Amino acid sequence: MDDQDPAAADIPGIRARSVSAWFEANVPGAVGPFTFDTIAGGHSNLTVRVTGADGRRFVLRRPPLGHVLASAHDMSREHRIIAGLQRSDVPVPTVHGLCDDLDVNGAPFYVMDFVDGHVLRDAQSAADALTPDARARASRSLVDTMARIHAVDLETAGLSDLGRHDGYIARQLKRWYGQWQQQQTRPLPAVDRVHDELAARIPDQGPATIVHGDYRLDNCMVDDHGDVVAVLDWEICTLGDPLADLGLLHVYWTGPGDEPSAWTGSATSIDGFWDRSRLAERYAEVSGRDVSGLDFYVAFAFWKLACILEGVYARYLGGALGQRDASELAPFAAQVEAAAERAERTLETL
Repeated sequence: MDDQDPAAADIPGIRARSVSAWFEANVPGAVGPFTFDTIAGGHSNLTVRVTGADGRRFVLRRPPLGHVLASAHDMSREHRIIAGLQRSDVPVPTVHGLCDDLDVNGAPFYVMDFVDGHVLRDAQSAADALTPDARARASRSLVDTMARIHAVDLETAGLSDLGRHDGYIARQLKRWYGQWQQQQTRPLPAVDRVHDELAARIPDQGPATIVHGDYRLDNCMVDDHGDVVAVLDWEICTLGDPLADLGLLHVYWTGPGDEPSAWTGSATSIDGFWDRSRLAERYAEVSGRDVSGLDFYVAFAFWKLACILEGVYARYLGGALGQRDASELAPFAAQVEAAAERAERTLETL
């Protein structure tokens, strides 16, 4: 490949020449030269679109730039999950390979098919992409797809040893409370109170299922009809209590008439989308699970969000955004407090 070939130009996180050579050697039918462009980056895994000379498109996923802990961005684990789910009826892209040779790109990566579809992050994108009927269909498809995730046969998918099967909520409480205690920037008694109350009320888990861990509309792709065609972002997937996914979906979803959540885009607030209660009813119907205790999982999701946001706030105070006046970061502190307050208020309904 000519050094001056613009298709061989590096982009952040991609050594174009060596990655192109890997593609031609390891991905059947891939034809160079290839072009690379970033779809998503930031603190999460880096997602890059790769287009071959014949127009065929792939997606490459690698850890974020400057990552330190490989365990936090384990490409082989994410690859394994998506590959395993191809033996189920969960819609995921076809995977084509994993590269753990750091000489190729300086970090592990895996490759999968590019899927055409819509990622809906705001009201305008939802209005442009879907009719009101398709928005209702997207609501139903999102729930039905989540139920299929929770129904995956772990042995068939080769994922039964992905994580511990028991004590999911207890382990999550321990993990995130430890993070809170290490990173908290000021006393916030509501976080402590909610932790203690949640720990005292943990429901019986039942058999472990796959838990996506960040299941929401904008981590899925839908087609023009509203059907989910791909579930994305499996980086924090594990095994545990499936109702944790439903509780988190409620935090990230604001349907028409729902009390607004500050932690969701406006996409689901327009006409046609279901409200939260209808999502829960549909999940109970298709999964056969009892959702009468859902408020516990919603409270847990708000509490966990408060712990996560506090970590972000602490990093920003420490200079992750450069030198900033504390007043500029006040909205981050307010989000932590609001999430803790919503968690405590939700617990009061139990």
